[in-house]
Amino acid sequence: MKEHDFNPESLMMTYGYKPELSEGAIKCPIFQTSTFVFKTAEEGKAFFELAYGLREKSPKEELGLIYSRINNPNLEILENRLCLWDKADDCAVFESGMSAISTVLLEFLKPGDLLVYSNPLYGGTDHFIHHFLDKIGVHTIGVMPDQRMDEVTQMIKDSGKADKLAMIFMETPANPTNDIVDIESFSQIAKQFSTDEKKVLVAVDNTYMGPLWQHPLQCGADLVMYSATKYIGGHSDLIAGAVLGNAELMIRVKTLRTFLGNMVSPHTAWLLLRSLETLKIRMDQQTQNAQVVANYLNNHSKVENVYYLGLLEEGTEAHIIYKKQCSAPGAMVSFDIVGGEKEAFAFLNNLKLMKLAVSLGGTESLAEHPKTMTHAGVDLGQMQQMNITDQLVRLSIGVENAKDLIWDLEQALSKIEIGATLELTEV
Repeated sequence: MKEHDFNPESLMMTYGYKPELSEGAIKCPIFQTSTFVFKTAEEGKAFFELAYGLREKSPKEELGLIYSRINNPNLEILENRLCLWDKADDCAVFESGMSAISTVLLEFLKPGDLLVYSNPLYGGTDHFIHHFLDKIGVHTIGVMPDQRMDEVTQMIKDSGKADKLAMIFMETPANPTNDIVDIESFSQIAKQFSTDEKKVLVAVDNTYMGPLWQHPLQCGADLVMYSATKYIGGHSDLIAGAVLGNAELMIRVKTLRTFLGNMVSPHTAWLLLRSLETLKIRMDQQTQNAQVVANYLNNHSKVENVYYLGLLEEGTEAHIIYKKQCSAPGAMVSFDIVGGEKEAFAFLNNLKLMKLAVSLGGTESLAEHPKTMTHAGVDLGQMQQMNITDQLVRLSIGVENAKDLIWDLEQALSKIEIGATLELTEV
């Protein structure tokens, strides 16, 4: 019989794990240990030579277990399984999404380098770029979603630092506005400014789409990052991050992780292995629910605008990029409520089923106010430019019954009094 290629969702229960090595346990145990015993001193020497890059691996040789800051069975099995979705050579898991992002930026940027990044970004990433990278002498250029590629290219040239361009960093779709940027086009810009001596890297934060709905490495990116807290974890009970890419780049990422000591714990890795088994089922339900919610909000009199990939107008550049890059519109829905902060807060305070909390991608639906919560640290002028306003509300849609979600939205919106606000505006 011809060999069969299993889909990732079918491999999430077994891939990378050998029950015979763990007393036949059907599920991978938690390897809650700090260190591992070597069979011989020679074996220990060989393991450390590989771990510290003192020599190349010989054919079929694998890095043995040394110390849980360097490697651990739970981490390794988790990393192997995560590679399946993005078709990556290797993966490194971290103790948070910001830990994954900051490690990548620290490893591949040095003082004097130029970083080009898309806007808007998650508030934590925005803060790290503007308040930390600036302090260590990394130059930055922010790009808005509606800017053409020729404009971006000219901005890089006009900076006088085109020869110092080291990385293009994107978050697409963007948090919290769902703005989408073309990974392939930015990859072409990176190639334009690369030389034989230095490759300009393209890194993509893919948290909003998870490992299912968009695959940046297949669109030309060099590195893809996740807050694994979100869809990958999926149950709002852990904090973690992940980075994936080719073998050469991932050696550098993992080496810095070893010395920063910011890898995920064995127990968290075990929880993530549990979560991967239901990842596709959860995400399929979440995007189905989100499409129902987005369509409902789009027809509500107290909602001005809805920002959702599934509502992009056909023929627009954003819609063309979405259809090229994504397999589904995701489960993040943002919208402008009629009014301002007062009305947004009234809506949030009256939700019954959805919970007022930050984060996203969990089984429960969440709602928050980006301007005063997740993006509170972003420059006010920049927020206005990126359409992060008093009116904007962000929803992360979970796996509940869609009818119940619509009921909750309806009753919360019905509590908002907009007449007085409109009369004052008219006066």
